[in-house]
Amino acid sequence: MPHHYSGVSGEHIQVTIPWEYNDLTEVFSKERATDLPAHHPWDCAIKLIPNAMPPKSRIYLLSIPERKAMEEYIKEALATGYIRTSTSPAAAGFFFVGKKDSGLRPCIEYRGLNAIMVRYPYPLPLVPAALEQLRGAVIFTKQDLRSAYNLIRIREGDEWKTAFHTISGHYEYLVMPYGLTNAPAVFQSLINKVFKDVLNKYVIAYIDNILIYSSSLTGHIQHVRTMLTRLLNLHLYVKAEKCEFHRSSITFLGYVISRHGVEMDQAKVLAVTGWPKPDTIKELQCFLGFVNFYR
Repeated sequence: MPHHYSGVSGEHIQVTIPWEYNDLTEVFSKERATDLPAHHPWDCAIKLIPNAMPPKSRIYLLSIPERKAMEEYIKEALATGYIRTSTSPAAAGFFFVGKKDSGLRPCIEYRGLNAIMVRYPYPLPLVPAALEQLRGAVIFTKQDLRSAYNLIRIREGDEWKTAFHTISGHYEYLVMPYGLTNAPAVFQSLINKVFKDVLNKYVIAYIDNILIYSSSLTGHIQHVRTMLTRLLNLHLYVKAEKCEFHRSSITFLGYVISRHGVEMDQAKVLAVTGWPKPDTIKELQCFLGFVNFYR
């Protein structure tokens, strides 16, 4: 049955959710996903190396369209409580990068902060090893969490370290922003903690990407219901437009998965074979990071 969801900017997205989950549609709410989360034991702590201070970066010049997008972003982030005005001595730069859909993605220049941040040594899953658990599975559902990092609070007292400035003012985050070097590990730690009893039994989770797999449709519906219920209870929300339900074959993290086994997505293979020769250390690191993910 089609369900319609209204986003923060008023757009409507038509998504088909199987009727078996009609009572759990709140977990797909875009509005609820923007609620300011409560503090939890898994809040993102920002520990700095001794005697270090986050630097003050320059204010980036923005084009007229970027300035308009920045003003809208700041307005929405203040309204949701994701940010607040700041008097912090820290001040990272704010800029935009282009998205595939020609939109603009806001970015905070956290390289200076990341350079003095104590690393959180929590490992991310080795995807190929995790996929070995899929033997015997014949039906699959894929879920993608909405605004995943923003679902975690910054530890109280550490907010000032996230401060950034724009031509319109000086702000700091109350939720974990994108761009922090420890953000993937912090989020993976949360996911592993709250789903530890089902991981590698019928769930694979890589940061905000979740795959549910089962050997029968009846069992699969129960598995999906369990996951959706738990996500809702934890105030973790799912991006409905990125979900795929009850598939016999599915693409997940660059792999094509079916009852017949696992193989690399040909688009990823072509990306590797057609990769331009790296000319700089940064380009080489980018290439190695891509291929090591699928090693």
